[in-house]
Amino acid sequence: MSKLHSVIAVAVCLLTPTVVLPLVLGPGPALAEGTPVRVRGTVVSLDGSTLVVHTKDGKDVTVSLKDKYAALAVVKSSMDEIKEGTFIGTATEPQPDGSLRAAEVVIFPETLRGFAEGHYPWDLGPKSMMTNATIAQKVQKVDGETVDVTYKGGEKKITIPSNIPIVGLVLSEHSDIEPGAHVFVPTEKQADGTLLAGAVLFGKGVVPPM
Repeated sequence: MSKLHSVIAVAVCLLTPTVVLPLVLGPGPALAEGTPVRVRGTVVSLDGSTLVVHTKDGKDVTVSLKDKYAALAVVKSSMDEIKEGTFIGTATEPQPDGSLRAAEVVIFPETLRGFAEGHYPWDLGPKSMMTNATIAQKVQKVDGETVDVTYKGGEKKITIPSNIPIVGLVLSEHSDIEPGAHVFVPTEKQADGTLLAGAVLFGKGVVPPM
């Protein structure tokens, strides 16, 4: 999945949901305001704009949420939804032949087409990368699919095994984020050490795999 960054708050309250969502999530990696820190774990509490997450290493981490932050439910999807023309985000590991093997796939809604587009380092493995791109071509295989994806400035061939998590994103309400929910929160570490986020991705029947 992609880095979710700063809020563009000008006249947000006047915009329709399909316009608000990309603005709330903000620009891609090149325009990040702080050092990216990805918080994964379960919700301890959500009080207004303060989110506390119990992370996988046993710590409670406090995240400050921006005004009009996005609540995005991560829901189960399937290989059937991976089609030519679909915009996806996928964490990958390099293969000996130069191709990439997906560890998970996030299918973006049309409102987020082009968000954080590109190919950049990720933190799910020592050599993992995140690729947000459009599927140009796919080939069905016995154990999954191989897709050719394109993004501004490049293209990649990615093998998608049939046994990896495939999820979609659904715009939800802040009140849907409940204690105990599994979350993925892309944040920016500020100069004073605090973490600031423009979106919270919470699992709805699944654990966010990104």
